[in-house]
Amino acid sequence: MSLNENIRIYQNEETEIIVNEDWCKSCGICISFCPKKVLVEDEKGRPVAKNIDACIHCMLCELRCPDFAIRVRKKKIALANNLEQKSLED
Repeated sequence: MSLNENIRIYQNEETEIIVNEDWCKSCGICISFCPKKVLVEDEKGRPVAKNIDACIHCMLCELRCPDFAIRVRKKKIALANNLEQKSLED
C-alpha cells in the first residue's frame, strides 16, 4: 500500500473492517449484500460500518466488491476469548 491511500478502519473487540476509499467507486454492492445492515453509505456513497457489533463475518461485502476496496477480519483475540470461556461440557 502506498502512503497516500485513504484507509478507514472500523473495529471492535471481534471485528475489523477496512475500507480503502481511494479504490471504492461508491457502487453500493457491499452495502446491499450485507445481511445484518452493518454498512451504510456516507455522503459520497462509500461504506461506513455504522453497526459493526452486528457483523457476522460472512464476508459478503468483501467477496462482492469489484474493486477489492473492503476487507473484513475476525480478530484472533476474540476467538481465543471465546474458546477459553467454553468447555466440552457446555
